[in-house]
Amino acid sequence: MNERQSRTRLRKPSRRKFLKQSAALGVAAASLPYVSRKATAAPTEITVLAWYGHAEPDVVAEFEAANNVKFKPKYYTGGDNMLALIAQSPPGTYDLILSDAEYVQQLNAAGYIEKLDPADYPLDDFYPEFQKFAGHWVGDELCSVFTRFGFLGVAHNTDVISESEAASYDVFWNPKLTGKLGHFDWHLPNLGQMSLLNGNENPYDVDDDAWSAVQEKTMSLRPQVGGFFDYGGTFSNLKNGQMAAFAGIGDWITGVLEKAGAPVKTTIPEQGGLQWTESFCIGKGTQKADLARQWIQYITSPEGQIKSANMAAYPALIPNKKGWALLNEELPAEAERQGMVLGKSNVMDMIRDGRIKFRQLPTQQSLEDWNDVWTDYKNA
Repeated sequence: MNERQSRTRLRKPSRRKFLKQSAALGVAAASLPYVSRKATAAPTEITVLAWYGHAEPDVVAEFEAANNVKFKPKYYTGGDNMLALIAQSPPGTYDLILSDAEYVQQLNAAGYIEKLDPADYPLDDFYPEFQKFAGHWVGDELCSVFTRFGFLGVAHNTDVISESEAASYDVFWNPKLTGKLGHFDWHLPNLGQMSLLNGNENPYDVDDDAWSAVQEKTMSLRPQVGGFFDYGGTFSNLKNGQMAAFAGIGDWITGVLEKAGAPVKTTIPEQGGLQWTESFCIGKGTQKADLARQWIQYITSPEGQIKSANMAAYPALIPNKKGWALLNEELPAEAERQGMVLGKSNVMDMIRDGRIKFRQLPTQQSLEDWNDVWTDYKNA
């Protein structure tokens, strides 16, 4: 045997030693945390149809990491756009659907969403006003879970329009706003505000005479308007001062700018404000209903509620009382800014005092009627 063969033979382990080493490695591998093995698998994709921001990292990254999933968003603007996207897609396309409250019943009637078990969600932790929120239920059947809300009023540049001036929707006709008034381009919030200004107790339940008066009042505002904008346009035109005030929006846009130091805010006028309400549904035909349910449980937990309240795309109020408590503990300045403070006057008082009306679909006219009026107004 030459020297090279000798060294090779010395390095070759015996069968007994090989088995012993293999067993040791097996024990070591078995002792690794389950999440480590799970993390090596490709993440499960969850498709979500939502307003912009709901599947961005500041909201979903923690859930994605904990559950080895990846959100795939399809973003929309406005409930009509949401319904059209679902109608064009086969069942099972969307695992999760974020809906404005007024559209949930349409989703349910069209068979686009699954029924939910109320016991799966922390509804008892919600403020009583939100535990069985109108539109989210059909009798005792739950269709969608309330996750966040906010108020629409007069959005304004405080260097141009003071809070006292913004205390009435009449400010929209102020000469300082000629050519400097913007509209968030959606009929429901804008026409709802005009209806409030006209003194309608329920701005979306108006008879023919009141509806005609709303149209007349709205059309009289047209010379003031500098443009109609989507989310991005609304944001940028408030930020750069091209528009000094906006109708049809609220803190969900001005809050982002206000937190960054811009001189903008939303004032709820004396005629009252509108409440927008968002909720999560589980899409009909999804193969990932368990993960969808887990997501809704997460985003309605105190930890998830803080992420929702402080969402980078647009902040919001939250329904979970435990979420309020955690927000006051971890982000007291934001709790104060949004009015979600404990032990003193807060946003719930405005709801309980009747100053806030829920945004709804029109009752005595069709949705198409309102959309047609809005289109005529924009083209005037």
